[in-house]
Amino acid sequence: MANFYTDNTDLKHHLTHPLMRKIVELKERNYTDAEKFDYAPLDFDDAMDSYEKVLEIAGEISAEIVAPNAEDVDHEGPHVVDGHVVYAQGTQKNLDALVKAGLMGISLPRRYNGLNFSIVPYIMAADMVSRADAGFVNIWGLQDCAETIYEFADEDQKMRYLPRVCAGETMAMDLTEPDAGSDLQAVMLKARFNEADGTWRLNGVKRFITNGDGNIALVLARSEEGSKDGRGLSMFIYDRNDGGVTVRRIENKMGIKGSPTCELVFKNAKAELCGSRKLGLIKYVMALMNGARLGIAAQSVGVSEAAYREAIAYARDRKQFGKAIIEFPAVAEMISNIKMKLDASRSLLYECTRFVDMYKTYEDIARERTLTPEERAEMKKYSRYADAFTPLAKGMGSEYCNQNAYDCVQVHGGSGFMKDYACERIYRDARITSIYEGTTQLQVVAAIRHVTTGTYLNKIEEYNAETYAPQFDALKAKLVAMTELYRAAVASVTESHNTEYLDFQARRLVEMAGHIIMGYLLLGDATRNDSFAKSAANYIRFGEAEVKKHSEYIANFDIESLADYRQA
Repeated sequence: MANFYTDNTDLKHHLTHPLMRKIVELKERNYTDAEKFDYAPLDFDDAMDSYEKVLEIAGEISAEIVAPNAEDVDHEGPHVVDGHVVYAQGTQKNLDALVKAGLMGISLPRRYNGLNFSIVPYIMAADMVSRADAGFVNIWGLQDCAETIYEFADEDQKMRYLPRVCAGETMAMDLTEPDAGSDLQAVMLKARFNEADGTWRLNGVKRFITNGDGNIALVLARSEEGSKDGRGLSMFIYDRNDGGVTVRRIENKMGIKGSPTCELVFKNAKAELCGSRKLGLIKYVMALMNGARLGIAAQSVGVSEAAYREAIAYARDRKQFGKAIIEFPAVAEMISNIKMKLDASRSLLYECTRFVDMYKTYEDIARERTLTPEERAEMKKYSRYADAFTPLAKGMGSEYCNQNAYDCVQVHGGSGFMKDYACERIYRDARITSIYEGTTQLQVVAAIRHVTTGTYLNKIEEYNAETYAPQFDALKAKLVAMTELYRAAVASVTESHNTEYLDFQARRLVEMAGHIIMGYLLLGDATRNDSFAKSAANYIRFGEAEVKKHSEYIANFDIESLADYRQA
């Protein structure tokens, strides 16, 4: 029986990272939940055993149900009936299987019927589901919305909504509008308080809403009449059971066709204020988007995994000129490049996820008791690292996802252009990852301040201070040399005191940091498990060339030339 967890030993490697012990102990409050819940773990080994069992179930469902349904779902897609979404038959079967297995609400506390897992196994499940069908993870994986309710809603709202998510109801985040895409400050959906019945009512249109007809939605709306910026926006919870929202249409997309992307019409729809007024964009959406971006990073890695598996299987099977095409250097290089980018982006994904786990768990503990000075310092440190690594993981992971899907089709040659092969669907599904939940360009905007403030350089120096297996000394020396080029490039750009020039070079600087960080992460992986040695060597050589290229471009760039890029 196929299983997407047990057939991929890289997942267990990341699940058993040394930091996981501390994450689990904090998450489980030293295992005190065992006194209240019979399914709570007694110790670390018990917790890890639970993680593995659940991941095996998720891996089995991904391989045996979701993946076989993917092609039919892609062809059928969802449709609208009487103003509401009806999923493709395969999508509904997928969802039913995951609900029956109890895989909803993985990271939510047990008091709301969740499993109280670390975010790492949740992201790992998303990684596997994405490998099976990238579109379906957008329906199952929107549990990040539930995390936002848990963090910011009042206790009554948590008790009413979170158990429903754990029981299998789906969610949506209704942010984008026809005139408010990346610029969410322009959101104009109106929220008005009705004094007569003491409820908020929503009116307007939302567009490009993933799983827009979900059971429960978080809606960004303008609550302050006369306002025009982000300070006039609040977050609301909309319950589909209350009515008032209809699906005008489902977008006809290039890929992820099983995921309904909806245009919604709100007509006096009843809603509840979530958290405080005026903080919808400033606080709540920022937290929601960071969670969503981590989810897209996981989706990107899952699609990269699918691309790698399809490419290597085809290259081993397809024969030309009397031998398998994988024996030709050009094809072998493409597959090696897919694998190294997959391994690098996965290592970055789980490093970022551990950082998120640490700071969010400390934040949760802070709701129960006062943190010690040491705990508060740790929380701030991991919060900063999570803030820095999330746009890096989403930005570079999604770009690698696109490159890997492209190369997968190229390995297949003319066959890859045909719908007979899964790589054609994978290629279409991959394209959205570098666009939604913030384009790669917006990830650079989020990441560049961690270049200028030294967050990335400080973390690189921490990685450099770690101990690696001696056989990797030459690779480490390359990373040290790359770091010096990066340091010089950052100094060159920032010392110009030219904001436009910094914006122009930002992507190059962010990518330089990313190459070095992923190189060190792969060195650490290879030290713990020599199966990563080849990817570490290949990626560091690749990163070295990229860092040198960016370094030379920056060093030789004449700032006066910026004028040439201001017009097409």
